Amino acid sequence: MGCIGNALWFLFGGLLLGLGWTLVGVLWCVTIVGIPVGMQCFKFAQLAFFPFGKEVYYGGGAGSFLLNLLWLLLGGIALALEAALIGLVFCATIVGIPFGMQCFKIAKLALMPFGAEVVG
Repeated sequence: MGCIGNALWFLFGGLLLGLGWTLVGVLWCVTIVGIPVGMQCFKFAQLAFFPFGKEVYYGGGAGSFLLNLLWLLLGGIALALEAALIGLVFCATIVGIPFGMQCFKIAKLALMPFGAEVVG
């Protein structure tokens, strides 16, 4: 399912989500202070382009918590809403449910990207 799922995903929603993460990463990298956040966005853009076969593990400490709060205020909510709305559209059909679940995985990641690790 991984190769075929990723190819279909890229055509029917992954391109839009990945470009959203890339745009936010570029905007963060415009400032010198935001470069670490922008680099994190680029890492998660790869997941948004091709999510099948990858898992996200959450961890981190107080520093991750504070960065996640700052992230929510400055860009995370928009990316999470985008992924959740696309996921709802996918879940409207039985065939699209696996793609909707990937959207929800990316929406959760958009809410808490710091301290998260993508494995796969």
